[in-house]
Order: sequence, then C-alpha cells, then structure tokens
Amino acid sequence: MKRPLLYIYYIIATFALPLPLCAQQEGAWGDDDFPEEEMAAKTDSLLAGYMSKTYLHHDSTCQMGDVNPVYDRQVYIDRLGRMPCIIEMPYNEVVQQHIDRYTQRMRRTVSYMLGAFNFYAPFFEESLEALGLPLELKYLPVVESALNPTAVSRAGAAGLWQFMPVAAKQYQLTVNSLLDERRDPQKASQAAAKMLDDLYRLFGDWHLAIAAYNCGPENVNKAIHRAAGERDYWKIYPYLPRETRGYVPAFIAANYVMNYHCEHNICPMQTELPAKTDTVCLRRNVHLEQVAAVMGLDIDLLRALNPELRRDIVPGASAPAALRLPVEETARFIDLEDSIFNYQADKYLNRRTEVTPAEDTQTGRKSARKGKRAAQGKTVTVRKGQTLSEIASRNNVTVKQLQRLNGLRGTNIRAGQRIRVK
Repeated sequence: MKRPLLYIYYIIATFALPLPLCAQQEGAWGDDDFPEEEMAAKTDSLLAGYMSKTYLHHDSTCQMGDVNPVYDRQVYIDRLGRMPCIIEMPYNEVVQQHIDRYTQRMRRTVSYMLGAFNFYAPFFEESLEALGLPLELKYLPVVESALNPTAVSRAGAAGLWQFMPVAAKQYQLTVNSLLDERRDPQKASQAAAKMLDDLYRLFGDWHLAIAAYNCGPENVNKAIHRAAGERDYWKIYPYLPRETRGYVPAFIAANYVMNYHCEHNICPMQTELPAKTDTVCLRRNVHLEQVAAVMGLDIDLLRALNPELRRDIVPGASAPAALRLPVEETARFIDLEDSIFNYQADKYLNRRTEVTPAEDTQTGRKSARKGKRAAQGKTVTVRKGQTLSEIASRNNVTVKQLQRLNGLRGTNIRAGQRIRVK
C-alpha cells in the first residue's frame, strides 16, 4: 500500500578531498562504543519541540511489557534475511551488538523515532524513489540524527542527514547567517539522495557508499588500498576509521529495529498528522514575529514549519525565498502582505544601509565633502501611515520625481524607510 503524502514541513564533497562528507561520530562507532547518550540527548531536545509536543504522544493503549526478549542468533539471521531490501543485511556479532543497544538501553529513543518517522518518511521515500535508490536508505537518518531536523554535531554537521558545510555547498544547499537548508527536511533529503547516488556510482557497492557517506570516499579508498584491493566492506573493515567501522552495522541494526520493534516489546509513540501546508514566495525580508503578530499565529508553529531559518528572518531580499504556512493561511498572508511587511519593520528588520559620521565636536570643523553631500541631497524617514503622495506634497516635489530619485517602480513604501526628496 502506498504511503499517503504528508504535507508536514516541520517540518559529495569533491572525491579527492580526504574530508568526511557528513559528520563522523568521534569515537562513537567502534566495537565498544555507541552514541546512545548523544542520540538520547537529541531525542530529549526534539521532544521539547513544538511538533513533538503537539503531535507525538505516548501510546496509553500499549499492552507490551517493558522486557526485551532474548532470541537465538538464527532468529536474527532469518529476520534480516526476510526484509525486502536490495542492500545486503548480513548478521554478525557487531550487528548484534548494535541491535542489543537499540532494543535495550535505547528503547525510549526507538519509541520516539518510530513515531517521528511518520513526519519525515514521505520526504525520504520521494527523494530516494526519484533517483531509483533502495528505500531502506530511509533509515540512515535514524543513525545520523535520531530524526532531529535541528540536530547539530560537535563537528558542525546539521540536520536530519547531518551535512557538513563542504558537502552542503557541493549539493547546492544554502548555508549563511540567516538560512541553513541542511535543516530543511525536503531539500536535505533530495541532496542526500544525490550524494548517495554519486557514492554508489563511485564504488558500485552500497556498504562502501554508506561508509563513504560517513567518512568520505578518500578514506574508503585508502582502506581498499590497504586491503590489497578488496572491495568488500567486511574485508576492509579493519582498515576503516574507527568511527566508521560500526556505521554500516548500525545502519543494519536501525533497519532491523524499525521493522521488528514489536518483537522486542517496543511501542511507537502515537503520531497525529499535522495539517496541510503550502508556501508563499517572498522577495522581501520578513521576520516571523511580524507574521505571527499580524496573522495571530503561534511563533513556535512558524519556526517548526521553517526550521531552516536561523534567525527567524526569511531572506527574500537576497533571492526569492519560501515561507511555509498552514495551507488555509496562505491566501490570508497574501491579503495582509503589506501590513505584515510594515509591522514594526524598524524593530525587526533594522539594518542601516547608509550612515553619516558624527562631526568633530571638539574643534567644530566640518568636512567639506560632507557639506557638499548635504547640499546635493535630502532624505526623510517614512512615518507609519504615510503615502508617497503625502511626502511629495510636503517637500514640493512630484510623485514621479520621488520615484526617479529612489528607483521606485510603484508607490508602495513602508514605515522606517528612508526616502530621498532632493
């Protein structure tokens, strides 16, 4: 049965580089280490977020006991073998170690991830399907971020797929002071699918591609060289970086636990599907506080729908930018657009474009250049409610003159805007 499309919007670096494409979990993926503490911290952080508090709940009807059954190794082998996968899911003691940690110490985290997965599965599946990639790759973000779209690693990787800045740039994800598209579930999923496709084309093996996603293709190539040209992940295993050795086993274990959680008495958190959303395209900057105030919307809802905004500002002035809203609010935004842009703009979008240095008060000297500039032009600040026609009348000029002086195509102005009148 095809999964229904959710409308929630909560929401390769260059091959020659020895840098990791995505975050390496320092010391996390060795035989004796596992990042359950870090993943649990990411889970705690996300559970405090708006979407989780609003749409995720513990299943009060769950009758499963909080006891993890012990199975014979052949049971795990059979279950892994029955999963409908293209990527090999072999069993060994390293895989078993990761399965045990998911089903024992990380049971609460798995319960959360099972519920949160409903938010993001459509983004993952659509991006993978578009390139014809194995759908089992949709569980890679379980290993990467514990399904936290705002997760940031110590190494600087961010988002569900934990993109490093170098890889983000390579795959056309914008990262600047206002915008971080690594946190955009849809765009990051599309970029991750392209990266995985590139890595598979490079190595021709999914285990090697997944390892390269973690530590970079150059480190995988080094391991192949040290293993006398072997291209089997399990044969180059000892030559990989320590933190990458457990990465593929953790991916296999994530696939196992997301499919066989019931057999281990783990109840998913109940998920309520959020309302449909849609986007409006903006060509001017707007602060989410302006939108919330004028439209009467919850600021936390707006932040949850637009996790890529780092400072609550949609940077439409730099390039056309999308603002995601509940679908029933998009038409109302368009109707209120001028009011939204003008609402306390001097408070939320106060960034001077021109300043005048202070005079030297000790000597009273004035700059001849400043005096010349003052004689050449005069500006006024638009007050709330003022029109271009009113400003023209007050300064004995025409509207067309003001438009020519200020490069205006129309008559729309906003409070706090500086208008040249002479």
